[in-house]
Amino acid sequence: MRTVRAERTARTAAGALLVAAVLVGCGAGGAGGAGGADSHGTGGPAGGATAGATAGTPASPGRPAPSASPSRDPAAERLVTVTRTGGFAGRTVVLTVRGDGSWTRTAGTARPEAGQLPPSGLEALRTALRAADLPHLPAEATADPPVYDGFEYQFVYEGSTVSSDQGSLTPGLEKVLEALPVF
Repeated sequence: MRTVRAERTARTAAGALLVAAVLVGCGAGGAGGAGGADSHGTGGPAGGATAGATAGTPASPGRPAPSASPSRDPAAERLVTVTRTGGFAGRTVVLTVRGDGSWTRTAGTARPEAGQLPPSGLEALRTALRAADLPHLPAEATADPPVYDGFEYQFVYEGSTVSSDQGSLTPGLEKVLEALPVF
């Protein structure tokens, strides 16, 4: 039993490190790819500066126009990150959904995938997350007996982190998984 828990702890730690690496790599505020697209892929200038003057303030020649105080777009902030490890193949998959419904999924060394939840899907996910009530769940839940070759999940939402193996998922966490893009 201790060997199984030690392996789970090691896999959970590895998953947490992978989540941290993904979050650093996907951090907000960086410029997008070619063409000066911003971090949201809207094609706007990087860094939030505008080409013209801000209302009521003329732009000085050779100087960028003043911009409003830097503020983060709450819609672009991370809504939830779910890490799934284990299974027969022992793979780790990290799925991050942002407040605007955009998502990224990484699996090992494979190229990350990205997509966008429709508004109804985003609302279903938000509803499931609120109903799951992560702050009041145990930080770690394991089935007894353990599900060998089963999945382990880690949910990070609004400052709460909950880890659960496949056999210990609460109905609320199962609803969250159903609302996420496919792992």
